[in-house]
Amino acid sequence: MYLINGVVHPMDGPVISCGFVAAEHGRITQVGTMAQLPAAPEGKLLDVKGGHILPGLIDAHCHLGMFGNALGFESDDGNESTDPCTPNLRAIDAINPMDRCFEEARAGGVTTVVTGPGSANPIAGQSAAIKTSGRWVDRMILLAPCAMKLALGENPKSVYNERKETPVTRMATAALIREQFSKALEYMDKQDKSEADADAQPPDYDAKLDALVPVLKGDLPVHIHAHRADDIATAVRICKEFGLKYVIVHGTEGHLIADLLAREGAGVITGPCLTDRSKPELSGQTLEGPALLSKAGVKVAICTDHPETPIQYLPLCAAMAVRGGMSREDALKAITVNAAELAGIAGRVGTLTPGKDADLAVWDGEPLDWSSRVHYVFIDGTRVF
Repeated sequence: MYLINGVVHPMDGPVISCGFVAAEHGRITQVGTMAQLPAAPEGKLLDVKGGHILPGLIDAHCHLGMFGNALGFESDDGNESTDPCTPNLRAIDAINPMDRCFEEARAGGVTTVVTGPGSANPIAGQSAAIKTSGRWVDRMILLAPCAMKLALGENPKSVYNERKETPVTRMATAALIREQFSKALEYMDKQDKSEADADAQPPDYDAKLDALVPVLKGDLPVHIHAHRADDIATAVRICKEFGLKYVIVHGTEGHLIADLLAREGAGVITGPCLTDRSKPELSGQTLEGPALLSKAGVKVAICTDHPETPIQYLPLCAAMAVRGGMSREDALKAITVNAAELAGIAGRVGTLTPGKDADLAVWDGEPLDWSSRVHYVFIDGTRVF
């Protein structure tokens, strides 16, 4: 397959004003100018007639397939709000690939999402990076688990205050997270000693603690829901205490401490921006947030938090960041290569690099221009839209 005569955005190099992208067996094989186009077999050329060719878009934080479209409790599978600590829960056991919003994602050029538990629980469970095409989630997985979801701030407070249970304060939320990670450290230590010494007694199996071991070993990052600047600081503080790899999710007030986040090397998945200020911790919401973070040197991705903002509006969210002062190139990176890097899947997707998955989206115009339309979408080299 050869997509020809397009404005090619490799995302790991300069834009090619008139070029092509070639793919075979589900992988990108070549990217170049039209002058470099090799002889191609008849029937394998698709002329995009000046359209813009990008890697398929990536939403680095959403709940696609976990909160059913136009349905209520029956399809609300994102929050197990009966227990504040549920690290053993796996998103793949809740995702419904038949949800109509997967089709809308593809129509919007979104080919990969990180979807997972909501923010009711301080420790919510394991997110998954999946492709947006398929009928069986096991065959859509790119990386699962790809992150452990934690949450700070109003959401856990509100949920458990209604239940008259802990945590109802920010202090208790942080304390619960610390307690669980401390127990997991002891659990991991007993595991290690039993493996090194046949006479040492292994710990009794604990599904929750066992799920936290890869996090403590640095094999699985945490994605931490935090809006207010003080909650973001708490997130960084806890992660430093336990030596965790982490990404801040939402970071609504991250722009107020952008220089400090840059110094810490923290990545931030911003958004959603197309919402009202529905709760006090969103009072600092501004379209300038992603731009201010990016200019400070923070790696930024942009998300929809679907269904908060419908998944197909991911390009519009990036366009809103441009309105807020972000460069178009940085905004495109925030929904392609940066999103891939923060999700730990950059080896497969996010750029038009030979060897990566042939996930491609073609617009008839500039992709952040809302009048532009998606004409073609490919996942693993197969046309899905």
